[in-house]
Amino acid sequence: MNVEIKSQKSALVLLSGGQDSAVCLAWALDRYEHVETVGFTYGQRHGVELDCRPRLRESLARSFPEWGGRLGPDHLLDLSVLADVSDTALTSEAEIAFGANGLPNTFVPGRNLLFFTLAAALAYRRGIARLVGGMCQTDYSGYPDCRNETLAALNEAINLGIGEHFVIHTPLMWRTKAETWAMTEALGGDTLVQLVVEHTHTCYKGDHIHRQEWGYGCGICPACDLRANGYRGWRNLALVLN
Repeated sequence: MNVEIKSQKSALVLLSGGQDSAVCLAWALDRYEHVETVGFTYGQRHGVELDCRPRLRESLARSFPEWGGRLGPDHLLDLSVLADVSDTALTSEAEIAFGANGLPNTFVPGRNLLFFTLAAALAYRRGIARLVGGMCQTDYSGYPDCRNETLAALNEAINLGIGEHFVIHTPLMWRTKAETWAMTEALGGDTLVQLVVEHTHTCYKGDHIHRQEWGYGCGICPACDLRANGYRGWRNLALVLN
């Protein structure tokens, strides 16, 4: 296939195995003819999210045959160096807390910068120009590498450094978690909502045993709190509208 033609009709989605990246995968499958995924192993404490990735892909392909025909290869890249250079609650057993800089110690410095840089290098080889990530600035934890201005600057730097015209898409950037749940339903109805509930992982503590109404998790860490509050906000709004 001609690389230039393929690049405009294809996307590479950063798929962690979490809720946001799962919704972004559905968003991309709804728009592009060919969608590949890439994940990263970096010594994350919640490594169970990596186990969710293949099950999520399989469930999407089975439940949405049209999307299944568009779903291309998955790639998993080793970024364990992140655990070596960082000291965070996501790459160790440290208790989750806020640091002196006001950021939670779940922040892994440079993570999204490396993710997109490596994704672009992979996309260059695969002939893909669209990069999709689930970063959000609306109800996030203050991570500076999730901000729109950060990713816009990174997009420009990647294009200058690789000499191509990649486009970074962040469909959730200005959405609350409640709006992300609503987007999930709009994309694939209750089938997609239940798929996200059952086959994604968000909990920072890696708890994939305790089943909540919104999915699996400890129910008390910041990631669970955001996901749970968003789910309830979306459900409450749906009840009001109906």
